[in-house]
Amino acid sequence: MKAIVDAIAQHARQRPQAMALQGEHQALSYAQLDAAIDQLADHLRQVNPRALGLLMDNRPAWVVADLAAARAHVPVVPLPGFFTDTQLQHTLDDAGVAMIWTDQSQRLQALARQPSSSAIEIAGSALSVVPYRPRQATALPGFISKVTYTSGTTGQPKGVCLHDDTLQAVARSLQDATTMNESDRHLCVLPLATLLENLGGLYVPLLAGATIVLPSLARLGFTGSAQLDVTRLYRLLDEHEASTVILTPQILQALVEYLEPGAVRLPALRFVAVGGAPVSPLLLARAGECGLPVFEGYGLSECGSVVAVNTPGQERPGSVGKPLAHLQVSVAGDGELLVRGPASAGYLGETLDSDPRRELATGDLGYLDEDGYLYLTGRKKNLFITSYGRNVAPEWVERELCVQPGIAQAAVFGESKPWNVAVIVPSADSSPAIIEQALINANRRLPDYARVRDWVCARAPFTPANDQYTATGRPRRAAIWQAYADQIEALYPNDPVRSTST
Repeated sequence: MKAIVDAIAQHARQRPQAMALQGEHQALSYAQLDAAIDQLADHLRQVNPRALGLLMDNRPAWVVADLAAARAHVPVVPLPGFFTDTQLQHTLDDAGVAMIWTDQSQRLQALARQPSSSAIEIAGSALSVVPYRPRQATALPGFISKVTYTSGTTGQPKGVCLHDDTLQAVARSLQDATTMNESDRHLCVLPLATLLENLGGLYVPLLAGATIVLPSLARLGFTGSAQLDVTRLYRLLDEHEASTVILTPQILQALVEYLEPGAVRLPALRFVAVGGAPVSPLLLARAGECGLPVFEGYGLSECGSVVAVNTPGQERPGSVGKPLAHLQVSVAGDGELLVRGPASAGYLGETLDSDPRRELATGDLGYLDEDGYLYLTGRKKNLFITSYGRNVAPEWVERELCVQPGIAQAAVFGESKPWNVAVIVPSADSSPAIIEQALINANRRLPDYARVRDWVCARAPFTPANDQYTATGRPRRAAIWQAYADQIEALYPNDPVRSTST
């Protein structure tokens, strides 16, 4: 990421004492950040790893390691802490990672076939260097800067290979669209191993010369991958006077519910980006009433993260905004969105493309209005057809269900059936009566063919740990179907068609 590290060097010359990174125990000015990157890049050139794995909590050391690898031309493989051990091992083997820098050495040593480690200090953090012997010695092409693993909605994580040019193009366009500048203070809420935070929460602020606040995930209020103490999140947003933040829909909903009584506000916030999964217009309206300047966006790892986003002055409720300046979006005859511009090189294990500019079929369904705003209607592969021949995008229905009081999560099914059924995770204070009323309210906003007639109460929340949810808030439908198929089928006692898949 030459443009990113060059921007840091320029900020270091022009504003050496300006704060770049503020962690819980370490803080780095732009001059200190530039020096730390240079020093660590020299070390990486000497050890010359085939690929560097990063498994650590949000902290300045993560940023320095990521950018030092970029300066030394060493491919980085961010390792999400929310991955299971099986997913982690698959990722390490798939990408051919031979060296990992981590603050979780015990976990990695249990996976490594060479259970030993050495130490390294980065930005004031004592980390472990864990060697790993991958099952295959994958040689990443020289044009690959980063391999980001998407947990996806089915199967093993897939390694998306990203070019420098793609990451830089997205970062520049996003900085222009959001008007991020040196006076901004960005609070990182999502794990840095998530491409959206890695790009929008690190590269964009660093291009702009802004300050990045990096509390640990525990201090933010996260327990595991599914529990959030929203009071802690609010206090950090308030304490650090954060002006920008990136949230998933679930985190946004928790923050809105915290703010709705009206006693507290966050006046410093000027741009709250929300993405990763569809967002209900009702939730966006509630956020606005709480004084949150929320802007919905859309992106794909395969496109280097953000594709489109609403911005101040160019916002249309219900849309995901206008496409960023570096790319073009069109719609195929079947409604699938096509993106032309800098993209990924492809997936590991497939033939990789050295030219980042190409047209990508996204797998998402949607349309562009006459003013160029982009709207999403669902995933092509998730679309199901009822026994009456009506097409239903389950994401649309689930979005309306999950903003209703009493419903925390939902997955909707109805392939070849006369009506739709939802598997529902109740919220903590819910009851069957509350959920029934929530279904009535949601169905009023839906056409008859998309309404939910019956429901199954989930035995446990959908989480990455039980393989029923992705880290960005998308249900893994095949896994949920497998867990609740008998109960769902029992709701169709007189139906002659017995569905065997989602």
